[in-house]
Amino acid sequence: MRADPNSYDNDVVAWANEQARLLRAGCLDALDIDHIADEIEDVGKSEQRELASRMAVLLAHLLKWQLQPGRHGASWEITVRTQRKAITLHLKQVPSLKAKPSDAEWWGVVWGDTVSQAARDTGTGDFPESCPWTFDQIMNPEFWPASLD
Repeated sequence: MRADPNSYDNDVVAWANEQARLLRAGCLDALDIDHIADEIEDVGKSEQRELASRMAVLLAHLLKWQLQPGRHGASWEITVRTQRKAITLHLKQVPSLKAKPSDAEWWGVVWGDTVSQAARDTGTGDFPESCPWTFDQIMNPEFWPASLD
């Protein structure tokens, strides 16, 4: 017996195309319901990861801005502005994620990623234990953290 080349484990893209074809044809009994449910959940997780990743990049650049005033440059400014716009757009496109910035556990994970990025980029590990700014400050296009010098 040969393995189905369209099975979930052999080729997820071929599997997804086959599942879509079956759905459109109304062949509901032939669907791989468990894997479809897993994939739908993964879409939501992917959207959450994207938001967290963008926020960590933004926060790392704001930290570097604050901690390394002599290194401010157009590249950092462009990254901050780009991430702010992308986060705003992402929250608009996926409104259910708007609750994430109010979630302390989510902030803990994001801040951990932020500190890792900032430590790698600055060569230092002296960072606040938690984010020193509010979400509104972070997203405010006019907000640039003052130097600690």
